[in-house]
Amino acid sequence: MPTSKAAKTRNKHRGSSLQDLLKEDGLLEEVEAAALKRALALKVADLMKKQDFNKTTLAAEMRTSRAAINRILDPENTSVTLTTLNKVARSLGRKLKIELVPA
Repeated sequence: MPTSKAAKTRNKHRGSSLQDLLKEDGLLEEVEAAALKRALALKVADLMKKQDFNKTTLAAEMRTSRAAINRILDPENTSVTLTTLNKVARSLGRKLKIELVPA
C-alpha cells in the first residue's frame, strides 16, 4: 500500500536503520557487545560439543572453576577478560584472534 508524501515526512525514523536508532539512543555499543558475546558463547559451546568436552572437563583443562565456564558460556555476561578468552581458546586447541576493523 503506497504511503503519501506527508506520511513519509512525519516519521523521522522512516528509512533509518536499527543501527542508527541504537546509536541515537546510546545503546549501540551495548548491543554490539552482547551480540559478540552471544556469538562467542555459541562458538565455544560448539567446539566443546565437537571435542566431547563438558564444563567440568574444560574447567580442568583451563585450571579454573565451573563457575568461570558458566560465565564464558553465558551469552548475557559480557565481562570476560582477554586472559580467560585466551585460556579457553588454547584449551580447545585454538588461538584467539582479535581484529580492529573499519567501522
